[in-house]
Amino acid sequence: MSDILNGLKPELVWRHFYNISQIPRCSKNEAGVRAYIIDMAKRLNLEYKVDETGNVVVKKPGTGSLQNKPVVVVQGHMDMVCEKNKGTEHDFTKDPIRFVKTEDGWIKADGTTLGADNGIGLCMGLALLEDDSVEHPPLEVLATVDEETGMTGAMGLKPGFLEGKILINLDSEDEGIIYIGCAGGKHTILTHKVKRQDIPAEMNERVLLKIKGLHGGHSGMEINKGLGNAIKLLARLLYKFAENNDFRVIEIDGGTAHNAIPREADAVLAMDNNALTELGKMADQYQGIFNNELRFVEDNIEIVLDEADNTKGCMSREEGLTFIRTLYAMPHGVQAMSHAVEGLVETSTNMAVVKTREEDVYMLTSQRSSVATSIIDIADKVAALGYLAGYEVEQGGGYPAWQPNPDSKILQVCKDVFKRMYEKEPSVEAVHAGLECGIIGEASPGMDMISFGPDIRGAHSPAERVDPASVASVWAYLLEVLKAL
Repeated sequence: MSDILNGLKPELVWRHFYNISQIPRCSKNEAGVRAYIIDMAKRLNLEYKVDETGNVVVKKPGTGSLQNKPVVVVQGHMDMVCEKNKGTEHDFTKDPIRFVKTEDGWIKADGTTLGADNGIGLCMGLALLEDDSVEHPPLEVLATVDEETGMTGAMGLKPGFLEGKILINLDSEDEGIIYIGCAGGKHTILTHKVKRQDIPAEMNERVLLKIKGLHGGHSGMEINKGLGNAIKLLARLLYKFAENNDFRVIEIDGGTAHNAIPREADAVLAMDNNALTELGKMADQYQGIFNNELRFVEDNIEIVLDEADNTKGCMSREEGLTFIRTLYAMPHGVQAMSHAVEGLVETSTNMAVVKTREEDVYMLTSQRSSVATSIIDIADKVAALGYLAGYEVEQGGGYPAWQPNPDSKILQVCKDVFKRMYEKEPSVEAVHAGLECGIIGEASPGMDMISFGPDIRGAHSPAERVDPASVASVWAYLLEVLKAL
């Protein structure tokens, strides 16, 4: 095992985390991790099954006096968000995650996402299967696929795949908080065909305009922080630049995933020398503006100009301006706060990805809300903007909200155990992020569900890190909850 992880407790959890971190597991590429889980089940002589979607469940009989108690499902997902910093050499299809320990003892990766979301929760489930010293009722450890890009694993669950009617989801990121509800979500995609043309002869400069240095983060859990969105900042600068300067858009690209706030974005432009001089001045000006406006949440926004090596044709002036204006007008961030739960974001939207492809431009946006009708409303507003701009609109990727149940029996057990262990009440909350609980509940009517997990920060970005002390604490809590059930 890695020297960085040696000595961390519980050893089984960290050993499994090290092992799965050697296996490629970006969303939709979970075959290696699934094989790892199946091999372990075979080695332990445990019953397992795999469904058509690729989800796997491993069953373990209960221990001692708990063996005839109701079956408990412990659930996590196999995939991870695969993001890396520009300049970091890492191939997620073959390279293992490289671990780093921070000065305060947290574990992170070297220039990439860590995969603690949801690798740590998944590995707690695997450790339960392997550790025969743990007291527990009959278990079903469920590992789902493709949670991060659409929850298609959970969506593919069929009635009867699970026996248990009590679910412990380990995909939360704040120790001491018990989650009993989550937002639902939807994607809205805008595309527009572009007809490339020759760049005007007088526009002899090819410029790469890049915005970088933003923190990024989870578009649900961290949308309330007001973090900068690199795509939106780039569009703002280009919109003002277009007021008094003639140029052509060759490419605009930024963002990597629907559930990540974009950290970097860039544009390749054609212009003359005078416009280039003006763009340099505006880049310096807006770097100061952005760092001032976002100084409480961002600390190192950079706007860089470089020579572009690009021989593609450009968009027409009007097509380029419509592209920029649509990005600039696109809503992003918190749209409404909950009236039912103080401090909870109710509705939000994320301007997630923009790509300039060979024949069209592509925008991926992601909407969330704990109110089903509000998801439709904000998604339709994004669609309306697309229609006004003459873009084609596609909506999908929807998943249901998990409606809180304050009378949940497992919630009461979790609260009682927490109070006994920590001599204080836990926080009971709903989360503005997509958890698979609502979907799993639809496939298993009557499922009593809860979600908790250790402290993870910066999920979905290369800043992702996990606190080993919190992992040990949550593991101990999980074992006590299982005994109490």
